[in-house]
Amino acid sequence: MRMSGDNRRDPSWKASDTRPAVQLYLNVAEGDAGALAGAEAAGLPLQLVITRPGDEIDLAEVDRAAAAIIQVAEDEDGAAERFGAMARATETPLIAAAFDPSLSFVRALIRGGAHDVIPLPLDVAELETSLQPIRDEMQARDRRQSTGPAKLITMIKSEGGVGATALMGQLASRFAALENRAGREALLLDLDIQFGDAAFQLGLHPKLGVDDLLAAGTRMDGDMMRTVAAPHPSGLNVIAAPAEITRLDALDVDQALALVEAAMKEYGTVFVDLPTNWTDWSLSLLARSDLVIMVCELSIASLHRAKRQLDLITAQDLGHLDVRIAVNRFEKGLFKNVTREDAERVLGRPVAYTLANDHATMTAAIEQGIPVAEIRRKGALNKDLKILEGDVAARLGLER
Repeated sequence: MRMSGDNRRDPSWKASDTRPAVQLYLNVAEGDAGALAGAEAAGLPLQLVITRPGDEIDLAEVDRAAAAIIQVAEDEDGAAERFGAMARATETPLIAAAFDPSLSFVRALIRGGAHDVIPLPLDVAELETSLQPIRDEMQARDRRQSTGPAKLITMIKSEGGVGATALMGQLASRFAALENRAGREALLLDLDIQFGDAAFQLGLHPKLGVDDLLAAGTRMDGDMMRTVAAPHPSGLNVIAAPAEITRLDALDVDQALALVEAAMKEYGTVFVDLPTNWTDWSLSLLARSDLVIMVCELSIASLHRAKRQLDLITAQDLGHLDVRIAVNRFEKGLFKNVTREDAERVLGRPVAYTLANDHATMTAAIEQGIPVAEIRRKGALNKDLKILEGDVAARLGLER
């Protein structure tokens, strides 16, 4: 086996397929190679390239393949070394195929860079087992490449009980449904580690949550996140808060940032529900945010606490953050004690969003774990959520 840019082969063996193929470099005289023509394994098409002793293998062709299975002969001098040279020359996974290879030959091939060594003649079931890890890695890589720019949206609240978690769930699930149409994903990460119930409000009852990721330490990665995340019918992925009340200091700044960075790398857009009480790690996540949504209500107490939150953000040199005010349970009327204008005067900034007060619709959506639109599509609350989601997507620079 020699490496070159000129490979003699019979083009009649080459199947046409838009998916990346697994190149099979086999000796036509050995076994029934023709039985593999047009077949596939692990969801990948198999493309035969008939080789003869001394034929050269085109590295450019190998580089374009999903994987390459190369026949080697143990009795050929330097076979393992030449295979290793090819493995070092390409990033494409290489699998060696041989008739009755000895254990020492298998070890030499693995040391040389073979992803696997499989017996000849080839069997599709054997190929499935060998190619599945390669296919899984391809899918994971495709997911990461399709996430688009990583974005972080955090939601904070003036006080508990303003409906921020319900609002976050409705916003994130609507956002995820539209992102899925564009081939992207979104994650809701519930970091209200004491009282978070975002998963529950979306009708999910996951067995795993944030605490499982934290327990993994340095082993936490995108694959583990997908194991922990619960899928919502909208397409939203949800990582739930711990099932038991957890001390706020159980999470530190480094852990929180590592968790969010890994989530953005894996999913692209990440929504984070933060606890009401401030900690060093929650402020650090706020500083990392691309967009912050402050949820409050039109009451003196709620606006007063919201103003204190905004003052804290400014005092922490975070005045540059894009903080948008969302007034939840908003009601219009001439005789309201507190108006939108009052809120803007107290907070010193405009109210960006108002969400209609429709307790019955929101409660029904939470109880059934479904979007508000499925309860009352033409209602004012659904219209307000649509405006909120559209503005968030626009501020993140997302095209759909």
